[in-house]
Amino acid sequence: MYKVFIADDEPFIIEGLHDAIDWTSLELAIVGSAENGQQALDALEKTHVDILITDISMPVMNGLELIRKARQIHPGLHVIILSGFNDFDYLKEGMRLGIENYLLKPINLHELKATLDGVIEKLDKRNRQAVSWQEEDISVLRDNIIYRWLNREIGSGELHERAEMLGIDLMQEYFLVVMLGMGQLSEDARRHLFRLLEQDTQHGIPFHDRDGNVGIVMALQREEDGGAVVSRLLDRLREAKPEEMIRVAIGEVASGEEQAAASYAQAKKAMEFVLIHPERELLQYSELAVDGTAGQGFALDWGEYARHLAAKEKEQLLGLIEEDFGRFSQEQGVTPGRLQSLALELMVQLKIELGSIKKTEVPELIRENTVERIMRADSLGGMIEVVREIAEEAVDSLVRDTKSPVIQQILDRIQDNCAEELSLKSLSAEYNIHPVYLGRLFHKETNETFSEYLNRYRIDRAKALLGETHLKVSEIAREVGYWEMGYFYKQFKKYVGVSPKDFKALL
Repeated sequence: MYKVFIADDEPFIIEGLHDAIDWTSLELAIVGSAENGQQALDALEKTHVDILITDISMPVMNGLELIRKARQIHPGLHVIILSGFNDFDYLKEGMRLGIENYLLKPINLHELKATLDGVIEKLDKRNRQAVSWQEEDISVLRDNIIYRWLNREIGSGELHERAEMLGIDLMQEYFLVVMLGMGQLSEDARRHLFRLLEQDTQHGIPFHDRDGNVGIVMALQREEDGGAVVSRLLDRLREAKPEEMIRVAIGEVASGEEQAAASYAQAKKAMEFVLIHPERELLQYSELAVDGTAGQGFALDWGEYARHLAAKEKEQLLGLIEEDFGRFSQEQGVTPGRLQSLALELMVQLKIELGSIKKTEVPELIRENTVERIMRADSLGGMIEVVREIAEEAVDSLVRDTKSPVIQQILDRIQDNCAEELSLKSLSAEYNIHPVYLGRLFHKETNETFSEYLNRYRIDRAKALLGETHLKVSEIAREVGYWEMGYFYKQFKKYVGVSPKDFKALL
């Protein structure tokens, strides 16, 4: 049974999560909770946890800082973020930290359960594929000690003590860190290559960092030896004849073990540039423009995107995406981070524009792994393809929603005046159409009966008011068109699964 910890400064959220999901049936157990990040971190230091569910905005220590520090204690921790803010920066930083999902409050319980199912599948797979504990233990110890050293989390005394125990030679004057880009290799090819590097220690000490990347620490006698060592490594990688090209990103030669962390950070930054230079086998930090100042004044013409989307002009919209990314990627000194930000901004803007046109939320446009695909794309073409998919789906969504003028007017009427007394009989008289024919036409174009659509829309509106206002339940019922409370409760429970009061308690 996997263990779950919940951190949220709103006690009713913690209580609601306890009761809203059948944790036992998922073979999960909630082993603790906390109302601020520091309390959660203190508890995680004493308790093994597989899944952390945390709010972003908490006192003492926020959720993002908690995730960073919790990962140092539990490297394999899976994290689900809860937030009351649809904030782009929070979402972007959360994805950089490798979260499973970013859920907005009020929490969609179906989405939370689906996310938990996905995490359980990952945990099960990891356990099935685990190597023997002896080999894994040594590998994890080595990876952990090198990672902590390269992130300045360990003192010199402990570093040398652990290095001697593991047979790691750090008795040199200079250090160079190399990161390997193996994104296109199969898992078997990755493991084979890592074993070759472990056996052939003349090329350095291979390790996995906590992002799952493979790096090599090279200990050098002289500063000028770096070029020759990297050249030999490239030759060895080519001899291995991998199925795809392996990219090598290198930092600058560091003087002394204290400065090795800088070389590691530089190598990781250099590897990001595969997005801009996919043809390069070698990416050297010293040759790349990494200050991130280029392209700050570049802006997309949102109006043009909105016009193409509203007109359902798919080819023009896709062409505009290619044109803008092509233009921006050619700017002198542009960085991968700026390109990723542009892709995320465009994705969010398309969702906003589509919602504005359809006058409703469109959560299905951005799926669970969409942001991760953008952040992890290893080529500009791959990243553009994700944005193109979003744009195509937005246009297709509008095409699918094309209604006859009468049905569109009725839908607009419901959205603008759902509190009115609306019925097929009254609307058929207003539009001079036989009620039976109008009912059949409505069902054909919406795939719902008129009463089903009206009730579902009213209940969705009631859910929003429960989360956005302090109105009483009876006031909200009248606000959305229900004057008989018993019928309102019946419909709410039919579409939501819980009563209005229970639903509000989960918010």
